[in-house]
Amino acid sequence: MALRFEELDWQATPMGDLFLRRRVEPTLGVDVYEVKLGDEYLMSSLFTEAEEQLAHLGLAATTGRDASVLVGGLGLGYTAVAALAHDSVGSMTVVDALPAVIDWHARGLLPVSATLTSDPRTTLVLDDFFAVMRRGPETRYDAILVDIDHSPRHQLDPSHADLYTADGLRRLARHLRDDGVFALWSDDPPDDEFLSVAATVFPSTAAHVIAFANPLTGGTSTNTVYVAR
Repeated sequence: MALRFEELDWQATPMGDLFLRRRVEPTLGVDVYEVKLGDEYLMSSLFTEAEEQLAHLGLAATTGRDASVLVGGLGLGYTAVAALAHDSVGSMTVVDALPAVIDWHARGLLPVSATLTSDPRTTLVLDDFFAVMRRGPETRYDAILVDIDHSPRHQLDPSHADLYTADGLRRLARHLRDDGVFALWSDDPPDDEFLSVAATVFPSTAAHVIAFANPLTGGTSTNTVYVAR
């Protein structure tokens, strides 16, 4: 059991101060890892179901084996590790714009870090995922899984907004192989406007509501996973 509260890392970033902390959740008596950027809480190890379903739903829609996967956003690592649980994954590249986040996993600070970094299929890349999508594709992927912004409407940085337009999604689609899959995590309920935009680019689009127990409220919370093919 960790101390009641422990700050594992703090670093200044262009988007604000980034904190990684570990604390004991008193209602459950378990260690919880949390990431905060500026005044916003980005993620918690208490709630990983939807992040894992992002990988499972996205990869379930792929065809064949030896899939090449691109993950946008490393975070606590739960989406990436869930992807590695699929035997069909032949290689996985994880892109994150924050050196600190990659460093956390390199130093083994998080519960899934060892699983992630020891798997030979994993490559961690320091880059701006949104800038990568604007470039011409050097590699095409069977699946692109994205968990960076709060939702298509609520971005961490204004420079991310163009991804969620029709032109932005077309640029992303250039990085996919034929029948490739784009999957996106969102903290908001399904957004009909975003689905309509995605449908102009992808022949098949769907929004999956992921419900999970919230031990802090004693109720149920939901996230959304969009899957487009």
